[in-house]
Amino acid sequence: MITRLSEQTSRLVRDEMRLARAELTAKAKQGGTGAGFMGAGGILALFGFGALIATAILALALVLPAWAAALIVTVVLFIAAGIAAMVGKKKVEDLSPTPERTMTNLNRDVAEVKESSRHDQL
Repeated sequence: MITRLSEQTSRLVRDEMRLARAELTAKAKQGGTGAGFMGAGGILALFGFGALIATAILALALVLPAWAAALIVTVVLFIAAGIAAMVGKKKVEDLSPTPERTMTNLNRDVAEVKESSRHDQL
């Protein structure tokens, strides 16, 4: 009876592992498909942004020479890129490689352990 119980338990665990593997495989495929669509959306958005830039140049070309319109849009884009780069650099510089809250908690835990060991020795 114990042998049968052991065999059935082993079979049950194996079956559950197979089911979990099948579920994870299906979810991974769904996630991969979703990531692919997100990538396609990003590429299409990039092309859309390029078309928007071309539209801005063409709109300015109605009142200015085409070269001036292209130059103005280019300068504006470079200024926006510079601002974004400076903001990103500032955010990265402000990062601390040390997990400060974890270190604070760890130091507090060590102090508590030391304190409790002192009380235990007394």
